Amino acid sequence: MANLTITVDDEILKQARMRALEENSSVNAILGRYLQDYAQADAARQRRQEALDALLALAQQCGCGRGGQTWKREDLHER
Repeated sequence: MANLTITVDDEILKQARMRALEENSSVNAILGRYLQDYAQADAARQRRQEALDALLALAQQCGCGRGGQTWKREDLHER
């Protein structure tokens, strides 16, 4: 595992350490998770797009719809 050195404002680091402590974690662990998420964002975005495409294809196959029916707001929200 590699080491990383960053420069951050002293007050920001103090606040981050306090918050990490409240979460039973460390700044190092939080930054590690963030960097992992950041590095894998494209893969996650691709998986979400594939899931959306599959859902839309399924919706097309089922033939569900409103059958040309339209509604007015008043019809949907009768008081």
